[in-house]
Amino acid sequence: HLILFILFDLKDKVIVLTGATGALGGALALSLAKSGAHLIILGRNQELLDKLISELTPFTKAQGFVVDVMNRTDLNRVKEQVITQYDTIDVLVNAVGGNLPGAVIADDKSVFDLSESDFDQVVDLNLKGTLLPCLVFGELMSQVGKGSIINYSSMAVDRVITRVLGYSAAKAAMENFTKWMAVEMALKFGDGIRVNAIAPGFFIGKQNRDLLLNKDGSLSERGEKIIRNTPMKRFGEAEELNGPIHFLCSDSASFVTGIVLPVDGGFSAYSGV
Repeated sequence: HLILFILFDLKDKVIVLTGATGALGGALALSLAKSGAHLIILGRNQELLDKLISELTPFTKAQGFVVDVMNRTDLNRVKEQVITQYDTIDVLVNAVGGNLPGAVIADDKSVFDLSESDFDQVVDLNLKGTLLPCLVFGELMSQVGKGSIINYSSMAVDRVITRVLGYSAAKAAMENFTKWMAVEMALKFGDGIRVNAIAPGFFIGKQNRDLLLNKDGSLSERGEKIIRNTPMKRFGEAEELNGPIHFLCSDSASFVTGIVLPVDGGFSAYSGV
């Protein structure tokens, strides 16, 4: 047990986490806090940030900043405060993401009903909202030659998942950027900087609850299709993402870069036959 603790030790690592006020990000933040990492949480809602920080501070040092991750000025402001307090950061986790109704093709609509404005906003949030933190905080890592960046991809990249057109396109581009950034950092700044992603399978959260479950808690038609194509025959629990992310955060993953790690109960491996 001691050897495992040392291998995956995150104590006193400085971790910047975007998108942490959602269900998956919040569970991760608590897990990282209990591991003794120092957390810098970026979010758009002060009330949600305050609530999360109050849950984290019994375990570790945690600070929250109201930030638009698509605003480089906001991100640079946080970066300067991080430099003052910690000199650099060890890990950046980009859990930010989301969708808009106009970028989703409803069952009674077709692709020709797509809202171009909503599509643009979804691409900005899921692609640029990951790219800009990588540039701002990745630059700190480049100066010390060490660090780990972890982005959030999706099952919608490798498989066509109906309806979520804007989200799928944005996550596919973000996944390509993750691999590109991994190569760039290793070639130009050394083998101490790693860039990876996780690809969560299907987890119940605020944004997809009404898609996957009926009001009585039973599976919707879409939920049934997902479970039918998930060999483990269940949705994931938010805490089940934490172990894989801890691994990618830690020095145990020192020779792991440019990968996308599925955490999906076998969904991406299953042909449905």
